[in-house]
Amino acid sequence: MAKQKTGLKIACENRKARHDYFIHETFEAGIVLQGTEVKSLRAGRANLKDSYGEVKNGELFIQNFHISPYDHGSNFFNHEPLRPKKLLLHKAEITKLFSKTREKGFTIIPLKIYFKHGRAKMEIALASGKHTYDKRQDLAAKAVKRDVEREMRDRQKF
Repeated sequence: MAKQKTGLKIACENRKARHDYFIHETFEAGIVLQGTEVKSLRAGRANLKDSYGEVKNGELFIQNFHISPYDHGSNFFNHEPLRPKKLLLHKAEITKLFSKTREKGFTIIPLKIYFKHGRAKMEIALASGKHTYDKRQDLAAKAVKRDVEREMRDRQKF
């Protein structure tokens, strides 16, 4: 029996997003990219820090998403690193995101970029910001969970 491959290759991940935001809902979106952008993404030369989603004229764009210029590309064919990238979603999903972002405190943030069956995809989230006391509570809960797991592991050794 052959193993099935999932076909996922993570190119970039925004780990700080789950620390700074409450994630309410996630979506998978395709990305409109140029040729050298795809090559740079496959090399893992992207940065999701400080990027956010914005709905303009019924289309969703990611702003401040940095993809480094391709090393082996010429000046003529290389891309601009911070150009807004269009995301491909169903119209109903875009209108849902648009209406939610009009409410106070909600924003669209990218969580990760990956290749699924050869196509670049982005996982975006509808999120609201955390306060410092929320972050402290999460860190305390994480520490307690880690201590419990350590105790359980130590008990199983005997």
